[in-house]
Amino acid sequence: MHFDRLRPHFPWITLVLLTLAVGVIEPGFLAPTSLIGMVADISTLFVLALGITPVIYIGGIDLSAQSIANMTTVLFTLSLPVLGVWSAPGVLLAGAALGFASGHATTRLKLPSFIATLALGGVAISVGQYASGQQAVYMDAKLRDATFGWVIGNTAGVPNEIFIAAALLLVLLFVERRTRLGRALKAIGAGEPAARASGLRVDHYKTIVYALAGLISALAGLLFAVKLAGGAPNIAEGFLLPAIVAVLLGGTPLTGGVGGVLNTFIGALIVAVIRTAMVYLEVPATAQQIVFGSVLIVAIALTIDRTKLAVVK
Repeated sequence: MHFDRLRPHFPWITLVLLTLAVGVIEPGFLAPTSLIGMVADISTLFVLALGITPVIYIGGIDLSAQSIANMTTVLFTLSLPVLGVWSAPGVLLAGAALGFASGHATTRLKLPSFIATLALGGVAISVGQYASGQQAVYMDAKLRDATFGWVIGNTAGVPNEIFIAAALLLVLLFVERRTRLGRALKAIGAGEPAARASGLRVDHYKTIVYALAGLISALAGLLFAVKLAGGAPNIAEGFLLPAIVAVLLGGTPLTGGVGGVLNTFIGALIVAVIRTAMVYLEVPATAQQIVFGSVLIVAIALTIDRTKLAVVK
């Protein structure tokens, strides 16, 4: 079979092979309780990856996701005693605002997406540091349980964070495949110049994507805060690289136009299996970023569409 015809099947083939390999290393890995625990452990990172996916789908990159999540943990923890349940929509709107600013900088100021999102990520870091006094903050466990305890609860033995991530996946999948926005994003990712020539409001849709990415990054931060009963300006440190790896391993290349959120689901499972394998093999935490960095290079090399790159800089 020709390589290009086989390429779309790489993600699920990789997932199956890795799962079987880890199952050989540790037979207990394939037990239902073990698999459910692994999926629950990856849920928040998966949500972060889902936010990054639409940006990469249109050929951009979002380097602010981790910083927005960090900022959100602080703002949510500090605002919960004052605003109660309304603290959630407040921090989600804050994340969306930063994402909108990134989109505006990219579309109106013509900044490369990695510069715009890196800069707004720096803003998010500063906000989190200032609000927290550059230290960890903690929420009252009773207040957390009374307002958002259901987030860390279980339904029929399955952690609710899995259902939250699954619901978000279904919503984004519907948007991607059944709405005008989804069709516009596919056109932009497939070829932005052609999309502009056809009369598509490219800048409008790109700004929406970055705002959506910021909102979902804030949701990931909210889940972090509830799960850990607190926040810190660096609490999600080390999650950006695995999240991007999940998107790329799933088959959404940096050049955009193909893949999508369902692919990211497969990619996130691959990342989960890799992380579990490193635990079984006793790979030090300090070395795990080396593994994900290497995987990232391989993922880009295998998924990128070189026909869209006249020059590599």
